[in-house]
Amino acid sequence: MADSTHNNLDDSSQHQSGKTRPVPAPSVAQAEEAIQEAAKQGTNVDTLVGRLVIDQGLATQEEVQHCLEQAKAVREDDNQASLVQILVDNQYVTERQIARLRQIIEAERSGQKIPGFRILGKLGSGAMATVFKAKQLSLDRTVAIKVLPRKFSDNPQFIERFYAEGRAAASLNHPNIVQAFDVGKAGEFHYFVMEYVDGRTVYDDIVKQKRFPEKDAVEVIMQVAEALQHAHNKGLIHRDVKPKNIMITKDGMVKLADMGLARAVSDKEAAEAEAGKAFGTPYYISPEQIRGEREIGPPADIYSLGATFYHMVTGAVPFEGKNPSAVMHKHLKAELVPPDHVNPKLSAGVSEIIEMMMVKDPKKRYANCGDLLIDLRAVHKGESPPLAHKDIFAEEDLAAVAAAEAAVTTDIPVDQTQPQDVRPWIMTAFIVTLVVAVMSLLTNVILLFTR
Repeated sequence: MADSTHNNLDDSSQHQSGKTRPVPAPSVAQAEEAIQEAAKQGTNVDTLVGRLVIDQGLATQEEVQHCLEQAKAVREDDNQASLVQILVDNQYVTERQIARLRQIIEAERSGQKIPGFRILGKLGSGAMATVFKAKQLSLDRTVAIKVLPRKFSDNPQFIERFYAEGRAAASLNHPNIVQAFDVGKAGEFHYFVMEYVDGRTVYDDIVKQKRFPEKDAVEVIMQVAEALQHAHNKGLIHRDVKPKNIMITKDGMVKLADMGLARAVSDKEAAEAEAGKAFGTPYYISPEQIRGEREIGPPADIYSLGATFYHMVTGAVPFEGKNPSAVMHKHLKAELVPPDHVNPKLSAGVSEIIEMMMVKDPKKRYANCGDLLIDLRAVHKGESPPLAHKDIFAEEDLAAVAAAEAAVTTDIPVDQTQPQDVRPWIMTAFIVTLVVAVMSLLTNVILLFTR
C-alpha cells in the first residue's frame, strides 16, 4: 500500500455552493455609505463588518447606521463596544451569522484583497484552500475565487500544484466542467478565479435524502462521464472524483469541480515524483492510486465515479473502515457487496454497471468513458447495459457452463459405448414387431376364408 494519502476520511476538501445570500443591487451604494460612516466613527473592523453585513443581506443600511450611532455614543462615554456586539444586541444579526463573516473579516484585515474583485462571502474552506464568492467588477459577474492559505505561500511545491490546477482547468472547455477564468498573485496571496456555481453538491443531496432515485443518479453520472471523457481526451486524469466535487445547479446542470489533483497522463516527471504515494480520497480512490502506480489512466477516474455512483444509489460508501488505511486496504482486497444487495430496489442493470466500474483490475473495467456512456444510456432507456451485462455473463455464467461441460465429459465417458449397449434392445423390439405383424396378417387371412 502507498505510504501516504493526501485526503482524509473527514473529506473536508473545499467545494463551491450557493449558500451565501444574493446581493441586492441597491445595497452596493448603501454599503459604500456605511463604510464611509464607519471609517469616521469606528475601527477598521467596524468598516469591514458594516460593509459585509449589508453585502450579505443580513441587515439594511439604516440598521447598520443605527448601530454605528449607538457605538459612537457608547464610546463617547469612555466605554468600549464593537459594531459586531451592537448588531447582535439589537438582534439585527445572530452570533452564528457573525461567526460566518469572521474569516472574511480576518482575511481582508490581513491584506487579502484581489484587484478588480469585491469579496461577497465565503463559500467553504479546507486544508489546501479557502474559496470566496466575489464580484468581478469589470464584467459585473459573480465568480468564485480559490485562495491558497498564507502558510503555503512560501512552499514551492504547493504553489506549483495550485497553478497546475489553474492550468489544467483552463485547458478544458465543457459545459459539465467548472470553467477557469484566471490565476495569479495579489500581494502574498495566490488566487484562482473560476466560474461560480449557484447550486449544491451531490454530497449535500446524499446527506439530505440518503439515496438518489435511480433515474436521477444515472442522469448525474452520465453528465460526469461526459465531463471526464472530455478531460481524458485532453490527456488529463482528474484523480479525485467524489460527491463533494460534483455540483448540481438549480437548473439541473451537473458540473465537475476541483482539478487540484489532476495530472496529465503524459507527465512522466510528475508520475515519477509521485510514485508510491496515494493521491485521492480514501472512500473513492482506485486501487492503482492506492498502490501509487506510475501509470494512472482513465480507468482510475471510472473507478472513483463508480464508488460515487455506489454511494448515491445505496446511501453508503463502498467500503467502511476505522481509518483511511483500513478503508484503502478494503479497496485493494475486500469483495464489493453488490449495490442491489444493499438497495434491493436497484435495477440489475445499474448494479452491473457499478460492479464493472469498480473491478479491482483496471484492465477489466470500462476502458474509457465512451464505453461507460453506452451502458449508462442503455439503462437510462430501460434496457440492459450491453457491455457490463455481456462482461458479467462471460466471466461468471460462461465460466460455470464450461466447467460443467468439462465435468460431464470427464465423469461420464460411457457415451461412446452406448450404441453397442442398445443394439440388443433394438433387435428384440424389431422381432416382436415382426411377429405381431405376421400374426395380424394370418388372422386377417383366416377370417377372409371362413366367410
